[in-house]
Amino acid sequence: MDIIKDLEKRGLIQQTTDQEGLIKHLETNQVSLYCGFDPTADSLHIGHLVPLIMLKRFQLAGHNPIALVGGGTGMIGDPSGRSTERSLNTPETVQHYADSLKKQINKILKVENNESSVKVRNNHDWLGKLTFIDVLRDVGKHFSINYMLAKESVSTRIEHGLSFTEFSYMLLQSLDYMKLYEEENVTLQIGGSDQWGNITAGMELIRRARENQDDEIKVYGLTVPLITKADGTKFGKTAGGAIWLDPEKTTPYEFYQFWINTDDRDVIKFIKYFTFLNEEEISQLESEVANHPENRVAQRRLAEEMTKLVHSEEALTQAQKITEALFSGELKQLSANDIEQGFKDVPTFEMAKEDIGLVDLLVNAKISSSKRQAREDISNGAVSINGERQQDIQYTVTAEDRIEEKFTIIRRGKKKYFLISFN
Repeated sequence: MDIIKDLEKRGLIQQTTDQEGLIKHLETNQVSLYCGFDPTADSLHIGHLVPLIMLKRFQLAGHNPIALVGGGTGMIGDPSGRSTERSLNTPETVQHYADSLKKQINKILKVENNESSVKVRNNHDWLGKLTFIDVLRDVGKHFSINYMLAKESVSTRIEHGLSFTEFSYMLLQSLDYMKLYEEENVTLQIGGSDQWGNITAGMELIRRARENQDDEIKVYGLTVPLITKADGTKFGKTAGGAIWLDPEKTTPYEFYQFWINTDDRDVIKFIKYFTFLNEEEISQLESEVANHPENRVAQRRLAEEMTKLVHSEEALTQAQKITEALFSGELKQLSANDIEQGFKDVPTFEMAKEDIGLVDLLVNAKISSSKRQAREDISNGAVSINGERQQDIQYTVTAEDRIEEKFTIIRRGKKKYFLISFN
């Protein structure tokens, strides 16, 4: 596989330090490369997926990817791409975040048959042992203030204020590249386009610190573009917040729905960015979008690939089951676990496991504003229980209406769902 040619076709290369040299380097060597992930939360989000999947692409092309969890740099905070300084977390919090990220990265970059091995390292292993004097003598002496001020991550923050802590971040990330060059023979660093300054600074440190030790130093940098959406909104954000890779934060169903709802104008670009589908299948999906956009074939394919990659085949099957049940109204086929995922954000009313008249339930759960309104809603056919319309104003909700003794789903009108949770 010509990895660079494939990345270019997918629109995944923003910048390279020496593309011609990198192509030759990849053609003639089994290259070790890395990408860093600072632990700023206890889960990665979908904004991290492009660099993660980039590592996977190089892995499939026969190279050796390393995911570097920033247990050390995460204690400082990267100023890149930010207008304000990050809040500093405690060492215990950063360690917890780092452990969580390592598990997620291992899951996505798991080793399959005939794939190159994957390593996950933590830069706290070396940064945590440094003294301030070590940093000044071994790293700081190789960088001029003018060089650092010229970096966009620094220059764009000067007017708004930049602490010495964040100003020094570049030095620590540069040391990461040099350590991995020395210990793992890493010769390529990849990252988002906002990491260009940090990546090139790392290359500069390697050259300056080792210019008298190595006959020929060949190291490279490559960045991926910032992901933008056609409607101008930020990728990876919804009204409910970020789309996390942790199923406890964003359920597989919610994750699946995020991709299903991709704009027609974005879906082929996202398929190229995020999936491993070949050129022929992508062309077919592009044709579907152009000729039959209402079928949303490309969106379903994108959602399938991403849910399988991040979660599992089983999680995908469950997400599809919930989606189909909500579309068809056949809600009785859902399990309690399905309901917890699919109805996570709907209004919920908790009550004891006892029989109750439907009119009283609608009023108590604030589904209808009054008993009169409840009777009117029922008789007009606006109320359904677990997907079945109920027009009997004398109807009593019993144990038979509880799914696994836990939930009853009430729908009022066409789209307003309410969840009755029994304790």
